[in-house]
Amino acid sequence: MKKIHTLMSIVLFVLLGLNLNSCKKEASNTSSYPYSVRLTDASGPYSAVNIDLQGVEVTGIDGKAVTLNVHAGIVNVLRFSNGLDTLITTGTLEVASVEQIRLILGTNNSVMINNVKYPLSTPSAEQSGLKLQVHQTLEAGVQYSVLLDFDVDKSVVLEGSGTYKLKPVIRTVEVALNGSIKGKISPIGILASVVATSGDQSYSSNVTATGDFMLMGLPAGTYSITVTPALPLLPVIKSSIIVTTGVTTNIGIIAL
Repeated sequence: MKKIHTLMSIVLFVLLGLNLNSCKKEASNTSSYPYSVRLTDASGPYSAVNIDLQGVEVTGIDGKAVTLNVHAGIVNVLRFSNGLDTLITTGTLEVASVEQIRLILGTNNSVMINNVKYPLSTPSAEQSGLKLQVHQTLEAGVQYSVLLDFDVDKSVVLEGSGTYKLKPVIRTVEVALNGSIKGKISPIGILASVVATSGDQSYSSNVTATGDFMLMGLPAGTYSITVTPALPLLPVIKSSIIVTTGVTTNIGIIAL
């Protein structure tokens, strides 16, 4: 029996050792913030309102702009009303505070009225992009999204010459998509895996060389945490951990 326990300990130690580098990588990324931008619309009296989406930039508190991966092209915003929305960009930020989102539009914008297509001039968007103030503070381990609520009725303006101009009126809605759990084991330097369980769903991670762990992307709910170290140490379970959307729950130090 002692030989079996020893063999199991060696196998677990090797398997966890293989994941140690990815474990360290995860720890180094705790200052990165997953971020996405979605678009929805408040309906207007038109058949279609097409915007030529070319880019999205996010500016942090440090003043640096980050260009996100945008789904560039023509978007009929009227397709995304009455609770519908569409993902237009995703990326990762390295700063914990977002100050501004810059929506960059091209020149191929148009409005459809009674089956007649009219161009929409967008001089301000062509020059510097549409700047939206956000002032959003991010937390490591939480995925964030901003919903751009496009008010078409106010955004399409009929000029005295009979032409149409696009003066976008957009409300920003900040959304945190999930929560996370972080903690630390003691003593440090022990290889261990961590599993969070809620109902029939489970989420796993590894403990870093400094004893830290973080389980990210958790839907709101009540979880139990199981820390499984290499033998001869035994697993430790912590129950009734509440995860709230947009919050990182710190469960402190777990003694092995």
